[in-house]
Amino acid sequence: MQRLWAPWRLKYVTGAAAGESPACVFCAALDPAGPSPHLVFRGECTFAILNKYPYNNGHLMVVPMRHIARLADATAAELTELITLTRVAEMALTESYGAHGINVGMNLGRPAGAGVVGHLHVHLVPRWDGDTNFMTVVGDTRVVPEEPAASVARLKPVFERLAAVPSAGDAPCSSS
Repeated sequence: MQRLWAPWRLKYVTGAAAGESPACVFCAALDPAGPSPHLVFRGECTFAILNKYPYNNGHLMVVPMRHIARLADATAAELTELITLTRVAEMALTESYGAHGINVGMNLGRPAGAGVVGHLHVHLVPRWDGDTNFMTVVGDTRVVPEEPAASVARLKPVFERLAAVPSAGDAPCSSS
């Protein structure tokens, strides 16, 4: 197995091993004194942010602003905006990156694989036909060629435009 030198993760890894409860990365991302440079879009109840440790270019998360752990803890407004912004994120990733598909998912709780336990978030990972290459298969290493700042610059204007357009499906649900 190849080693990927990632010294920036030392503080996170040693803190977790020592049983520390690090500050919530999602709550910290909204700190007015220093908002995260990975922030892509901010709505009324939710926001979209790039994953700091992405699987692919454009890997982002849609997150409620309120620190809640489960869907059951969300208000109707938070749930509505969470899925609406997830929809916008799907469209933005498809438009910005030409994604052929997108993995969308949540891990609720540590046993389910949550990396940030206690703050609900939805992952969106763009995928392309044939995006598995020798580095992943043989080298057990992911190659993410676009810098986060370039991803933010690419996605922000698309999110702003798409979030401002009312959905064609804003009519009441039908049973068709």
